[in-house]
Amino acid sequence: MGQKTNPIGARLGIIRGWESNWYGNKRDFAVKLIEDNKIRNYLNARINKGGISKIVIERTLNKLIVTIHTSKPGIIIGKGGGEVDRIKEELKKLTGKEDVQINILEIRRPELDAMIVGDTIARQIENRINYKRAIKMAIASGLRMGAEGIKIKVSGRLGGAEIARTEEIKQGRTPLHTLRMDIDYANVFALTVYGKIGIKVWICKGEVLGQRDLNPNFVGGKSDVSDRRDRPTSDRPVDRRDDRRGGGAGGDRRGGGGAGGDRGRTGGGGPRR
Repeated sequence: MGQKTNPIGARLGIIRGWESNWYGNKRDFAVKLIEDNKIRNYLNARINKGGISKIVIERTLNKLIVTIHTSKPGIIIGKGGGEVDRIKEELKKLTGKEDVQINILEIRRPELDAMIVGDTIARQIENRINYKRAIKMAIASGLRMGAEGIKIKVSGRLGGAEIARTEEIKQGRTPLHTLRMDIDYANVFALTVYGKIGIKVWICKGEVLGQRDLNPNFVGGKSDVSDRRDRPTSDRPVDRRDDRRGGGAGGDRRGGGGAGGDRGRTGGGGPRR
């Protein structure tokens, strides 16, 4: 299941919320769904260098609220907010609705966002930077910002080779079956002169143990693993590996002693190694 299912879809309703929040009955559900797709495709093409991570669409009775999560809010807002006003007018024409509201949320740590990481690697590959170097730089910066593990897979005519192949580079852990693990996923592609190169990115941000707000616009909070380094030490899980290795009735495996646990090291029982 973990290898075949989209990690985001598998976690919907558990630790992630939906990116489209509205109610549709049998008559207008398909119309709203197609309209959502049009809005997303249009905004991604219109702001192709805006560092867009996701677009959340909410609908009330006569109102359309579009929230853009981006790492470069200045590009979307424009000088004096003029660019946002232009995008709003274009969305009104596209959807045929009069009341359209655009919100912009800044992503503070783009190194931990799979879509932005994948897009950055794709742009680097298009600019003829070596794909291995681009991937390793992305992995290093993600782990430095607090990710537990990153896996990146690229496939296609890598480096302009005649035969297409797939390569995967990973570091840390990305347990896809564990639904309480907050894993971000993205699938993007780079358009090179020798063909398309597909890029898949998995970023593991750690476990979500408490109840998480499923609102897709929810950013940060106590359950956000990207903020773990700022927590007091009492919040961190206690490392019990030393307790399992030694002590107790079993003793230290390297020794042969009983309750002491460290007799092997001190010479109390069993042969020294």
